[in-house]
Amino acid sequence: MVTLPARVRIYEVGPRDGLQNETALVPAEIKLEYVRLLRSAGLREIEVTSFVSPRAVPQLADADEVMRRVVAEDADEAVRYPVLVPNERGFDRAERAGARALAVFTAASDAFTQRNIGMSVSESLDAFRPVLARARAAGWWTRAYVSTAFGCPFTGRVDPAAVVDVARRLDDLGAHELCIGDTIGVGVPSQVTELTGQLTTAGLPVQRLAYHFHDTRGTALANVLAGLQAGVHCFDASTGGTGGCPYAPGAAGNLATEDLVYMLDGMGIEHGVDLPAVRAAARFIAEALGRPLASKVGQSGGWDPTSGRQLA
Repeated sequence: MVTLPARVRIYEVGPRDGLQNETALVPAEIKLEYVRLLRSAGLREIEVTSFVSPRAVPQLADADEVMRRVVAEDADEAVRYPVLVPNERGFDRAERAGARALAVFTAASDAFTQRNIGMSVSESLDAFRPVLARARAAGWWTRAYVSTAFGCPFTGRVDPAAVVDVARRLDDLGAHELCIGDTIGVGVPSQVTELTGQLTTAGLPVQRLAYHFHDTRGTALANVLAGLQAGVHCFDASTGGTGGCPYAPGAAGNLATEDLVYMLDGMGIEHGVDLPAVRAAARFIAEALGRPLASKVGQSGGWDPTSGRQLA
């Protein structure tokens, strides 16, 4: 019988990945209230923004202001607020804004990294080397994304060996956590099982792995279950299922946080997040974006198996 983790971490990406693809600019005040609601729901890892060029991602041009205010409002540092940092210039901005945790972003496909950040995979790793070195010297927590782990929108199938190679090279650069991303939502559970096995066989501890699933084809929760069965303890999600990638055609929304919370609650796996409060955050951001709430649990609510009643 497979032993599942007793507790997992839910890594919320809504304020960054959930909003970056939106064409209508979301005011900083809305973003800040969104983060407050997520924090109130019990989320303890919230990826706030990205210090990329404002020309590349106009939605996150207010990164400096948003990050400064988020840090100022959480004086007790109860929550980790990672930010995406592409280069040393981005690191400088993040440091000035008060960041103390960061993520870098590459892929297992050269075609994708060329479209996304204008570099090959190897060139991106060279660019991240000084960023991760500076973060490590400053005592920051660091994460590294390996995107397109199951498929590339430009070249098709991605060999698991390529994912393992990139993950090992990022590990060599000193990233604390390696997050494996199904950017266009083509992966299925058997692939998650296979890839996790290859990563751990290559010497990467399962406790340092995370998964980032998009629900493009409805397989995100099934893939989470496969990850749990393989011993993975951390999964990304976006409240309301918002998100996508401007450089990945067909990359629909992320796994919805409320859907993930509902499943984990039903399985008796601890995570520290309150479902009604997460649904409130999902409704808030959906209304701010002017669209109906798309997530399954966002629409239908929770359910009490004891009473048989639907929960608000």
